[in-house]
Amino acid sequence: MRKLRLYLDTSIINFALADDINEKDKEGTRQLCKEINQGKYEGFISEVVIREINNTKDSEKQKRLINYVEKITLSEILEGNNEVDILAQKYISEQIIPARYEDDALHIALATVNEIDILVSWNFKHLVKHKTRIEVNGVNNLMGYRNIDICTPLEVIEDV
Repeated sequence: MRKLRLYLDTSIINFALADDINEKDKEGTRQLCKEINQGKYEGFISEVVIREINNTKDSEKQKRLINYVEKITLSEILEGNNEVDILAQKYISEQIIPARYEDDALHIALATVNEIDILVSWNFKHLVKHKTRIEVNGVNNLMGYRNIDICTPLEVIEDV
């Protein structure tokens, strides 16, 4: 049986290290990363995640984020291309993701184009929402892509 392929957005890395969040969420995030390292899932991030981490203003926090990413056994760091850009722009033009949050559209498009099963995120504003899942998969179906799920780490480790 094929392992589930998980795309971790930047919020996952942040939550694993944050001091100001619910302990259950933090531990669930760390547990998911541990299960990736144990080979239960295939883990992926992208150049967008790396760019967002590199843009972190606090240099100490940036170092902690980079160190954490380096400890996750990732199958690949996904790179954007024209196909990803077109799909991300479609999510924006269909008003699924606001234009000023283009990176969120890129996370979804990167995961979709690379046939990732689940985009894992703590971004409840734009990503982890029923409406977003329905509309993203509507666009994906119209454009010939398979469906993608968007979940929190707790949904993945508790329900799979």
